[in-house]
Amino acid sequence: MNTAIQTKTLTLVQAITDGLDTMLGESKDVILLGEDIGKNGGVFRATDGLQEKYGEDRVVDTPLSEAGFVGAAIGMAVNGFRPVVEIQFLGFIYPAYEQIMTHASRLRMRTLGHFTVPMVIRAPYGAGVRAPEIHCDSTESLFTHMPGMKVVCPSNAYDAKGLMIAAIEDPDPVLFLEPMRSYRSSRGEVPEGKYTVEIGKGKKLTEGDDVTVIAWGAMIPVAMKAAEDMKQKGVQCEVLDLRTLYPIDKDLVIESVQKTGRTVIVHEAHATGGTGSDLISLINDEAFLYQKAPAERVTGYDTPVPYFGFEDHYLPTPKRVAAAIEKVMKF
Repeated sequence: MNTAIQTKTLTLVQAITDGLDTMLGESKDVILLGEDIGKNGGVFRATDGLQEKYGEDRVVDTPLSEAGFVGAAIGMAVNGFRPVVEIQFLGFIYPAYEQIMTHASRLRMRTLGHFTVPMVIRAPYGAGVRAPEIHCDSTESLFTHMPGMKVVCPSNAYDAKGLMIAAIEDPDPVLFLEPMRSYRSSRGEVPEGKYTVEIGKGKKLTEGDDVTVIAWGAMIPVAMKAAEDMKQKGVQCEVLDLRTLYPIDKDLVIESVQKTGRTVIVHEAHATGGTGSDLISLINDEAFLYQKAPAERVTGYDTPVPYFGFEDHYLPTPKRVAAAIEKVMKF
């Protein structure tokens, strides 16, 4: 009997749709909420066709009120549903911040474990797609500083579907960051049916003994291109895809930086208060004596994400990452 796993070649956003479709089909407790997600299929068409397939009671077009429908989803989650909320862009989530910080992340603690909040908040994020102001924010560290909230960020189609299913099944609230720049930039093989990618586990993309390069989301292709360029110069980079920003896969990070002794962290969020700072603190706590050079960060700048004519000057590039790799090698 042929037991080979059947796969499909999908873009990242198609894999998200596939994951949502899989879970909607498995359980009537899964309900989607968001602005224009039904008839229009969402601003990026991530929910295209799902309302027609599952009905208006399962794929719900909401009013334009992030605080309202996120708050409603928290109430639904506490009462046995597994809502998946779409925020059209991460920069639109701020009106709902109070609901997430004050209620979603704390209810398990507040009720001594009697209630959990099994909900997912989907949020496209990041620059590089020539979108207007507030549409390109990368403020993930606002939510990694929120105990009780898990934060994941896939960089490819396989991880996107697996993490989506894992997030929906998780008993706690999950912020699911979706890199807009990567939505349709590449395709990957995605298994049909249900599978999961474990939340809290990163992935080593390349083996190397000289420098550890840590990135996630849309910065993975940037890091990989820089690593490939440095390979031509004889520098072997070990590239890590965090996949989960909270809780970070500490074992993966520490094992790698203890081996290489040099670290470059890449993220498009602002430098101050970014997740890169947490990674450097982790390295200093757990692997300080292994380091051959101070860790370098290649990040966005401490300004609002600029208008699209200047995006390319704001975002990390393979050239900037390669320069950081050369710096730690020459220290």
